[in-house]
Amino acid sequence: MKKVHVLIATVAIMLFASCYSTAPTAGNSGKVPPGQAKKMTGSKSAKPYAPGQQKKY
Repeated sequence: MKKVHVLIATVAIMLFASCYSTAPTAGNSGKVPPGQAKKMTGSKSAKPYAPGQQKKY
């Protein structure tokens, strides 16, 4: 009877451990906001880091 309990506990742990999911990230999926990029580089303006301000080649 003890082996049955151990088997059920092992199966339950394996079942619940396989259902791990991460929370979705905010909008830009890991991109840094322009103001934070400005702070990291030490720039005086955040304009070059804003998505609408980057030139397309």
